[in-house]
Amino acid sequence: NGLFGRIGRIVFRNAIEHNDVDIVAVNDPFIEPHYAAYMLKYDSTHGQFKGEIKVDGNNLTVNGKTIRFHMEKDPANIPWSETGAYYVVESTGVFTTTEKAKAHLKGGAKKVVISAPSADAPMFVMGVNHETYKSDIEVLSNASCTT
Repeated sequence: NGLFGRIGRIVFRNAIEHNDVDIVAVNDPFIEPHYAAYMLKYDSTHGQFKGEIKVDGNNLTVNGKTIRFHMEKDPANIPWSETGAYYVVESTGVFTTTEKAKAHLKGGAKKVVISAPSADAPMFVMGVNHETYKSDIEVLSNASCTT
């Protein structure tokens, strides 16, 4: 969620490179799919995306993989379960409390990772405390959105 801000875009670009990550849907209420494809392809900080990007209605096709594109402002209205989304990266900078981020669970997501510091969600940092993560945690923060 919040795909085409700085954090959402780099998470997407990195995840699409990993065969063990299956991106099935994205959400950004402020960007049309054609502009999203352009922003993904031409990133002023990280350079041009080397893969293939196409737009087909409300879908992005990236390297041959179809990804559903949603434009919902309320995370509770994003039908994550319809696409099989399990994890949601919340990178809008708006839904940074546990209560607000849990709205994604109403749409069928199972876990939410907030890409910014949170006032109340447990925070985990690789190499610092990631070993204390428990699988029953539904909403967590990666503690910083620093790029």
